[in-house]
Amino acid sequence: MLAIGTAADPVDLDALIVRCAVEPDFFVRDMLTWALTRLPARAVLPRLLDEVERGTPQARSQALHTLSKIADTSTHQVVVASITDPDDEVARAAWRAAVATVPVGGAPALGELLISQLGRGDRAVQLSLSQALVALGADVITPLLESRAEEPHAAATLRLLTDPAAGSQLAVEAARREVAKGNTRNAKG
Repeated sequence: MLAIGTAADPVDLDALIVRCAVEPDFFVRDMLTWALTRLPARAVLPRLLDEVERGTPQARSQALHTLSKIADTSTHQVVVASITDPDDEVARAAWRAAVATVPVGGAPALGELLISQLGRGDRAVQLSLSQALVALGADVITPLLESRAEEPHAAATLRLLTDPAAGSQLAVEAARREVAKGNTRNAKG
């Protein structure tokens, strides 16, 4: 992967896209994303958008992740269409990508759409949504969250705005739960 990303040859585009859709290892997928970001956007973006619209859940999620790294505002409408995807991993990737691709002046509308997902999923999913909301900025999301402050997820997101370390604490708790379940690279051995 390092050689493909370093050389950045468009001839590798198809192989990279195909591998993203099936690669089980997160770290390898991240290297695939890095390699894709090194290729010309005019070649990569149409392929990624096709994956978002037609791919398997992993292909859609990874394509959205890659779009978040490229951060081209021309992809925002396709990204936004995935915000409510029934697959939590696809939706999480869409939330991050939507924030990264939001055009100037589009943050309030995106905030409204993201707020509609409050309470979705487990703690990890809710933390991802909270982080996406926080990334939009306090001026955009504070009024939206305050209007729903009686909801636990809205209150937790407001807390994250004022105490960014709260997200780290939740991440550490989640990591401890995964280790306790044996869901680590070494545990798979």
